[in-house]
Amino acid sequence: MIDSRLRAPAVARNRDAIVDVLRRVLPADGLVLEIASGSGEHAAHFAAAFPDLVFQPSDPDRQARASIDAWSAFSDLKNIRPALALDAARAPWPLARADAIVCINMTHISPFSATEGLLRQAGEILPSGAPLYLYGPYFREGVETAESNLAFDAWLRDQNSQWGLRDLGVVARLAAESGFLAPQVVEMPSNNVSAIFRRS
Repeated sequence: MIDSRLRAPAVARNRDAIVDVLRRVLPADGLVLEIASGSGEHAAHFAAAFPDLVFQPSDPDRQARASIDAWSAFSDLKNIRPALALDAARAPWPLARADAIVCINMTHISPFSATEGLLRQAGEILPSGAPLYLYGPYFREGVETAESNLAFDAWLRDQNSQWGLRDLGVVARLAAESGFLAPQVVEMPSNNVSAIFRRS
């Protein structure tokens, strides 16, 4: 039997730190949409950590969706839905409502149109007070960028000219245009941050 599960080494390093923040962010119950779920390891880990929530993973890549569903099957958890084919940049999304949205390590490894689409569509499907959780490395005004993040940004842009670390201030301004309040920023390991936006 072919094992379709992909493995992303960063997941094991960041998943517990992310869960610690999500415990303060996610609602007690409801539907959590994950954008750009990648391998699906985060979705499986989160579903185990939050059994009263239902997780809806998604990814535009077919191989990623196969991996997500394989991790879901392997976990044998009943609160993970089958992966959706969803491109953050393309509207409308195949989901009309969610109680929270989680997006980990997408904004810097996708065209900026994906970030724009994420913020715009999240503003459409989240109710007032609901969280949009972003995780990853960002440039921030007034905060010195770590040398490792500068090197990472240069490497990303060498791989694809449309990739690269985003300015969190720019992201926050776009989020405000879609009805979100200013983000709460939580420092995370390895020069990453959690940015929590709430729908106004």
